Amino acid sequence: MVKVLPSLLASDFLNLESEMTRMEEAGVDIFHLDIMDGQFVPNISYGIPVCEAISKKTNIPLDVHLMTEDPDQFVREFRDMGVEYLSFHIEATPHAHRLITHIKDNNMKAGIVLNPQTPVKDIEYVLDIVDFVLVMTVNPGFGGQSFIESGVKKIAELDSIRTRENYDYLIEVDGGINDETAKVCRDAGADLLVSGSYLFKADDLRETIKDLKGEL
Repeated sequence: MVKVLPSLLASDFLNLESEMTRMEEAGVDIFHLDIMDGQFVPNISYGIPVCEAISKKTNIPLDVHLMTEDPDQFVREFRDMGVEYLSFHIEATPHAHRLITHIKDNNMKAGIVLNPQTPVKDIEYVLDIVDFVLVMTVNPGFGGQSFIESGVKKIAELDSIRTRENYDYLIEVDGGINDETAKVCRDAGADLLVSGSYLFKADDLRETIKDLKGEL
């Protein structure tokens, strides 16, 4: 079953708690948090104190996407918040295998992220240990971008490898997700769909979530 993850970066920060409550009541599965350091990507999002506050106001899982240099420095802080999913970019570290193991040793699900230009073969030798792969269908660091179609080929490739090798990782997609692109991603094998402005601006949030999940 496909799960929907609202990206809190697209929420109204002045009403963050009520935005989270609205999403939970409408049926989202996991909250997605984008952490930007102004180095790996040009922008800066929210930091550790905001993430701690978010973790105290929800009972659904948190999925943290690190768009940072030196991603290993944050592992214990997010573990202490009770974060369930923690992902980092393969482009951000030469020691992906070690970092995946470190995240799992801290009782979190470890994810690895692919930028739009990064091929699946770059993570081939960690697919047997990773819990999920996040396919970026926009360039990281900015909201409101258009969906990059070539990401669908990567989703299908990851789904094919998963079946062939009997791996059990999940495939997450982030960027430009709406009713049309969600269907394309689901058909290609995606399990987790991150949606930002499309979800937060929906007139009928409950129906929109069902539509993204393919339940309508």
